[in-house]
Amino acid sequence: MTTQIADNIRTIRNRMAAAAARAGRDPAGIRLMAVSKTVEPERIRQAIDAGIGLLGENYVQEAREKIPAVGQAVQWHMIGHLQTNKVKYVVTLFDWIHSVDRLELAQELSRRAGQHGRVLNVLIEINVSGEASKNGARPADVLELARQVAALPNLSVRGLMTMPPYSDDPENSRPYFVALRRLRDELAAAALPGVAMAELSMGMTDDFEVAIEEGATIIRVGRAIFGERRST
Repeated sequence: MTTQIADNIRTIRNRMAAAAARAGRDPAGIRLMAVSKTVEPERIRQAIDAGIGLLGENYVQEAREKIPAVGQAVQWHMIGHLQTNKVKYVVTLFDWIHSVDRLELAQELSRRAGQHGRVLNVLIEINVSGEASKNGARPADVLELARQVAALPNLSVRGLMTMPPYSDDPENSRPYFVALRRLRDELAAAALPGVAMAELSMGMTDDFEVAIEEGATIIRVGRAIFGERRST
């Protein structure tokens, strides 16, 4: 029996394919992450049954309760701001960390991952807009930060992530996505040892099609899959 969640995912994948076609891209190179913040395990399982293989969580405490209930047969990605004192939980729960924005955090992630014999895939979060309310490294600091993070033994630098300022118009996000893609290209051209610039995590429910047109490889979609979130 189909569910509303399955129908939503089918619609999103069709929109992803159309956006990829407009950009001359292979849709197979774009992954859909279901952002499951505040979503209960049963509804997450419906998304998994409908083909979702990536799940994103924003809050460590919520993830600590939810991931054991759902299971780790899928990839779990930490996409929210991460405090250093929560790293000890994160390294056993998540496969990817999208929000590495400072060396201190990366050092703790590597240290804790090493204690568990793991190598974590990480993305460096960039504050492309320069907004004081946004997390992320400054674009001017990214080359050196990537070099330092890549030197850590238990982290694998795989790309960049950003979150543009909120806007009702998806087109307003485009300059920020373009800026992240160009920054990725600059880092790739630098050919830093241990740094692979394969991933661009950008685009959410309201602007993922624009993100795909500008090179996103991972889009982070919650509301369009699960509906309006309940308040936390």
